Amino acid sequence: MAIRLLGPADIRTLAADLGLRPTKTLGQNFVIDANTVRRIVRDADVEAGDVVLEVGPGLGSLTLGLLPAASRVVAVEVDEVLARRLPATVAEHAPDLADRLEIVRADALRVTELPGPPPTALVANLPYNVAVPVVLHLLSTFPSLRHGLVMVQAEVADRLTAGPGGKVYGVPSVKMAWYAQTRRVGNVGRAVFWPAPNVDSGLVSFTRRDSPSGVPRTEVFAVIDAAFAQRRKTLRAALSGWAGSPAAAEETLRAADVDPSARGESLDVAAFTRIARQRHGSPSIR
Repeated sequence: MAIRLLGPADIRTLAADLGLRPTKTLGQNFVIDANTVRRIVRDADVEAGDVVLEVGPGLGSLTLGLLPAASRVVAVEVDEVLARRLPATVAEHAPDLADRLEIVRADALRVTELPGPPPTALVANLPYNVAVPVVLHLLSTFPSLRHGLVMVQAEVADRLTAGPGGKVYGVPSVKMAWYAQTRRVGNVGRAVFWPAPNVDSGLVSFTRRDSPSGVPRTEVFAVIDAAFAQRRKTLRAALSGWAGSPAAAEETLRAADVDPSARGESLDVAAFTRIARQRHGSPSIR
């Protein structure tokens, strides 16, 4: 079903009607380009049976693009004014699809449950300042999320998709890899937003995979955090506090088949899992 998506004039009119002045605090940069919306929906591989979780629908640009593609869109919006206006926007532009929309007035970082069927896809234009914690929180909270696509700051996109050995590889890279396979699917310029941000954006798609078994996620993440807290240090030194001493760290690392003189940036998520497992006396993952 084809519907008319919002353009620059629509966005500015909606904002003026609401007396809205976009704020940097909430990361409010609204998409004003319909082709970008179509591109996001296409690259997200949204299917007719998907229940899409959208974070920060704002004035409804992406929401209108998602409604024809999915069976249901659950839009989580922290701004009360925007959350109140969105149903009217959908009723005006896509009246036949209005029943597919569910709005949850909440902070995405605090959401622990959603109404209706569990979400299967995450598709969102995420505020730059909370993009990583939001994605990780939602993947942790909703195991039903099998795939998705997020638009984030270009630098964040690089971090979420980086592999071991690169300068931008770090905590977000490894923790995201715990949940899913990721790939960078494109860049987005500043001109498609109102107001235009001071940075470029990137599109990151993901497909959930089975997480490493045999050790709790919290324990693996503790190793990751410790390894990158002092990323210039060798793992023997960086993990000394976590393990109890440099000697204990070295013993654990060698048992996990990891070089104690290596640095965290050289390890993939499987290696971090082996370290966490060895610390608790279980057989290593090989």
